[in-house]
Amino acid sequence: MTALTLSTAAVPGLRADAIVIGVAKGAASRSGGLVVAPGAEAVDKAYDGRLAGVLETLGASGAEGEVTKLPAPAGFKAPVVVAVGLGAEPEKDAGFDAEALRRAAGVAARALAGAKKAAFALPLAEAADAGAVGEGVLLGAYLFDAYKESAKDTKAKNGKAPLAEATLLGGKPRDKAFKAAIERAAAVAEELNRARDLVNTPPNDLDPEAFAAVAQAAAKEHGIKVQVLDEKALTKGGYGGILGVGAGSASGPRLVKLSYTSSKARKTLAFVGKGITYDSGGISLKPAGHNETMKCDMAGAAAVFAAVVAAARLGLEVNVTGWLALAENMPSGSATRPGDVLRMYSGKTVEVLNTDAEGRLVLADALWAASQEKPDAIIDVATLTGAMMLALGSRTYGIMANDDAFRAAVHEAAEEVGEPAWPMPLPEHLRKGMDSATADIANMGERMGGGLVAGLFLREFVGEGIAWAHLDIAGPAFNEAGPFGYTPKGGTGTAVRTLVRVAELAAAGDLG
Repeated sequence: MTALTLSTAAVPGLRADAIVIGVAKGAASRSGGLVVAPGAEAVDKAYDGRLAGVLETLGASGAEGEVTKLPAPAGFKAPVVVAVGLGAEPEKDAGFDAEALRRAAGVAARALAGAKKAAFALPLAEAADAGAVGEGVLLGAYLFDAYKESAKDTKAKNGKAPLAEATLLGGKPRDKAFKAAIERAAAVAEELNRARDLVNTPPNDLDPEAFAAVAQAAAKEHGIKVQVLDEKALTKGGYGGILGVGAGSASGPRLVKLSYTSSKARKTLAFVGKGITYDSGGISLKPAGHNETMKCDMAGAAAVFAAVVAAARLGLEVNVTGWLALAENMPSGSATRPGDVLRMYSGKTVEVLNTDAEGRLVLADALWAASQEKPDAIIDVATLTGAMMLALGSRTYGIMANDDAFRAAVHEAAEEVGEPAWPMPLPEHLRKGMDSATADIANMGERMGGGLVAGLFLREFVGEGIAWAHLDIAGPAFNEAGPFGYTPKGGTGTAVRTLVRVAELAAAGDLG
């Protein structure tokens, strides 16, 4: 991962491949033109105060995601200045918000692929700004090339390796708050990128057993307790949902429990992740064109795994348990059929009307298992429904909950860390559509509002009196379009930062 440092060095004498500065669209109430952001004063001075004009001549407007490169001024050790757009200039006396800094840093880091060192002279008014810029750099520099035979040659010949080192100028290396912000950014970004790696790994190399092994190795490294239930243990325990989904695959299912505990914890959280390492749809086979990216159907489990490890690395004063419900949904002679009835871990029976509605089945078992430990709150994360993508698009995830205040708290945490999310209802009238003449409940209900129906199904398996939220990340979990901001093409690591922030708030007693 890109090395991250703080420095108070003077810009002109700094040895680097590039100096990154920020520019913005000037407020109409003031200049209205291109504005050079704070942090770039030394660069602007070297251009005799005409940097904004030079950049405008080159076509720069300050728009978010825009990158403009120009030769550095005479006397600078770095040969290139990279101006990255921050969007609209904030109102007077207000700083750039954290997400604008995060995105700009990510865009610049990606544009500097192949460089050994870059100095970021972006606005750093306080420690939180340094954390945002650092996080953006580390997430924007992400590259997944593990399966490219020519990766090493490509890096050597074409300069495609991620930015090797980023120095944040204007930060205070000896200031405890700045140091903590950078350390937090590194821990969260590294684990988020690990989640991206898992999502991007082909399903022939990441079946449930392999995923469990990755979790075991990380748990050992970071002092996290881990328990893995294999097919035999799942059968003995009566985990009918996980077993039913995994029945058609040659790769057996797993339920992984990761437990991070703090001696100073006053709250306990449980995170539950859907981990379908490949989803063919089972007997209810997906049509052609809908299964090529289904390696990403374990993105919820990847997010939960990353968040628990990040909590451990940060030493948060909260207990966090992660439950990874892992299975591969395949059609075969042993696969669960539409019309079959599964007896879940909770004892309830479920009539399976569609084997492609499998995520809710593995989550149901894991939610009930998590509920038995009576945590203060449960959050599940899942690439659960195409309906949620139709409702919110490809960059926003939905939040459902059994408690309005908890849903609001999770939503606020998501917005704070820059993960677009939207609160969604759980309309009671939709529950009737899952009534079954054969079993306690069916795994399908009304077609309209399918994302909400799925949430209502999951609510049936949450223990009484436990605050619960469901994050349907089907849209933003896997980016099939081009990269933007600090988000790459492919696995995104969506929900990791929300979960970590929720854990931080719980540790501080501010979750509500």
